[in-house]
Amino acid sequence: MTQPSVAVLAHGLGGSTDLPIPYSYALIGAAWALTLTFAVVAFAWRTPRFDPDRPGRPLPDWLTRAVDSQISRAVVAGLALALAIWVVIAGVAGPQDGRNALPGAFYVLLWVGVPALSVLIGPVWRVISPIRTVVRLIPSRALRGYPEALGYWPGALGLLAFVWLELASPNPGSLTAIKIWLACYAVIALGGALLCGPRWLSRADPFDVYSVVASRLAVFSRNRDSGELAWVNPFNHLRTLPVRPGTLAVLAVLLGSTAFDSFSASPDWRNFADGLGVSPAVTRSIGLLVFVSVVGLSFWGASQATGGIDRARRRELPGLMAHSLIPIVVGYVFAHYLSYLVEKGQQTVIALFGLHDVEVGYVLSAHPGVLASLKVCFVVAGHIAGVVAAHDAAIRLLPSGHQITGQLTMMLTMVAYTFTGLYLLFGG
Repeated sequence: MTQPSVAVLAHGLGGSTDLPIPYSYALIGAAWALTLTFAVVAFAWRTPRFDPDRPGRPLPDWLTRAVDSQISRAVVAGLALALAIWVVIAGVAGPQDGRNALPGAFYVLLWVGVPALSVLIGPVWRVISPIRTVVRLIPSRALRGYPEALGYWPGALGLLAFVWLELASPNPGSLTAIKIWLACYAVIALGGALLCGPRWLSRADPFDVYSVVASRLAVFSRNRDSGELAWVNPFNHLRTLPVRPGTLAVLAVLLGSTAFDSFSASPDWRNFADGLGVSPAVTRSIGLLVFVSVVGLSFWGASQATGGIDRARRRELPGLMAHSLIPIVVGYVFAHYLSYLVEKGQQTVIALFGLHDVEVGYVLSAHPGVLASLKVCFVVAGHIAGVVAAHDAAIRLLPSGHQITGQLTMMLTMVAYTFTGLYLLFGG
């Protein structure tokens, strides 16, 4: 089996080469889907239907006891810590070339795999985080509380640091660069946890924050009154996203960086960047910041462009509506990184555990029509879910005379996100 190069592992798979669906067909389908969805919810959905306090259907008691067992959690955390140590050893002692498993573990299993698992079963990083495990093993008391005014801003900056390394740094596949990033992450995460307690990890650990955001689409959660595990409506679960300073910034980084990853692979971007005559790292850094800023400012502006509310409520709207971006983020991330996760993930596991006799199953690349259809479905389904979540939030938050007109700018913004996402996946 031919080993993948480190540089390839440093980027997601996107573009139109493996998507044999005409771009115009994808746009027409998305336009009809969003228009019909908005029409239905606008005229048939007059009262809020999603309630984060609504209990779900309880799962068997033995399952809740097994998940909450200190023994089972210690075993899972211990295995995750052992895997993290093994990855570090492989990165340091393994071959310092494209055969090294560290980039794949970093860019595939951690960055794509953990959020994907969180969408399925919940915020898994809080259980498997090696930093949390180490903090539990160190007998110490926090020297001060976490400054609540910081909210999720440290986590948003950590996410931006990761995507900068992946998408804009001079050599994202460099083993040295990855090791330095991980060392800085470990020092900041561990030092902050020892200073401010575990709440630092909940707010400032970028992987923890990402896992929590993705988990709001999971069908598993806990009933608030009893704490038991339950099947829940994901739309009810979405509304449990904590509204703190920096919540919108986190989602803007996730969506904007994924969009830039697609755009930076297009010929238009390459021709533009090459014509500037400056360092590619500089142009990519500026491009990444522009994409993240456009997502954040456009959503903020759409949230502000409504009448009938006072100034205090207007300031709160971006955070109160931010959960409606989660389906869009998850849909676009899955569309962009699906083949990356499935196929590069296999290559990473093979390299990490020395399973050289195992062949990679290119199940998606071998069926480009299926892959294309899945990508379109992820993008369109994510945006439809976003429209539904935004509508329900709007009729809950806006006065009766503005519940429809107040949503028009948000609807147009989400349409723009849809068309831009499909263009980057197909037309770009």
